This record gives sequence, C-alpha cells and structure tokens, in this order.
Amino acid sequence: MAQQKPGAPRSLRTSVKGPLMFSAFWAVVVFFGVLIFASGGSARSPRFDLALTGAGIAFIVILVVAAMLAMSHKDNPADLGKGSGVNLSSKRPSSGHGGPSAQPRPEAGPGDSRDGGPQA
Repeated sequence: MAQQKPGAPRSLRTSVKGPLMFSAFWAVVVFFGVLIFASGGSARSPRFDLALTGAGIAFIVILVVAAMLAMSHKDNPADLGKGSGVNLSSKRPSSGHGGPSAQPRPEAGPGDSRDGGPQA
C-alpha cells in the first residue's frame, strides 16, 4: 500500500472489487444450486429461504478467504533469481564434492587399456 499514489487506480490485487466480484459470482452459483436442489422437484415450491441463506454464507466465507489470501501475499525477494544459491547453474563444477576433478587423467600406455583387460 505504500506504493499507492493518491488518485491513482489500484491494482486488482489491492482493490476490493476483485474479491467482491469473485464472492458475488459464487454466491449466485450457490443460490441457484440450492434453489434447484433444495426444492426436491418441480411439484414443490422453491425454497428461497434456504437459497438466500446458502448464498449469504457462501458470499461471506469466500470473501473472508479471498481477503486472507490477499493479505498473506508476499512478493519474492529480488535476489532469488540471481544465482546466489547452491547448484543453480547447469555448468559442471570444476572440482570438489563428488564432481570431476580439474586434473587431467594420465595417458594410457601401450599395454594399458581403459577397461582394465588385456588388449587384443
């Protein structure tokens, strides 16, 4: 909120419009869902009382969850992608900790072979 300038429009994350629209959408979905399924068929009258109760509960719960998620949002520090960690590079290490050594291998002599068996 410190980056907000007076009179400038807020982003969707810091605005209240996004969570309110999201909660209202799901409240309408719950309203029609409860209205259809709580009546028990077309022979009975629709249960508007249960539908309004379900929509209100859904609106409040989803609004609280969206507000908590918005408040807990924290951007990653800028130094995370700069290579300051361990094994962030795909380059082979030159030495140490199980990596290939920097010293060259001795050349094989006339009677030596790389697999250790006699030469044919």
